[in-house]
Amino acid sequence: MKNPKYKLLKKGLLFDAIGMITMAIPVVGPFLDIIWAPIAAKQMSKMYKGEAGKIASAVVFIEEILPMSDLIPTFTLMWLYTFVYKGVKMPVPQTIEVEANE
Repeated sequence: MKNPKYKLLKKGLLFDAIGMITMAIPVVGPFLDIIWAPIAAKQMSKMYKGEAGKIASAVVFIEEILPMSDLIPTFTLMWLYTFVYKGVKMPVPQTIEVEANE
């Protein structure tokens, strides 16, 4: 089974890519950022709980709503902060075998 922290990284990379793609669309891109900013903030708060998640959620909202700041990979930076800098360990699911008594 895959490590859950790498699933978070994959989701973060996807969300960062979506945020960057909106910048590449002329004229319509800034309006898409208005839609994407609250969605990104909600996803960040779902992915990272606690005070750090709340702060990251506010940061990603501001980053997405401001023009020309979409190049900042906020989700990836939060993953690096959580799992590399802070060294948070996520439990890896394990299978427990149980013998049936007859």
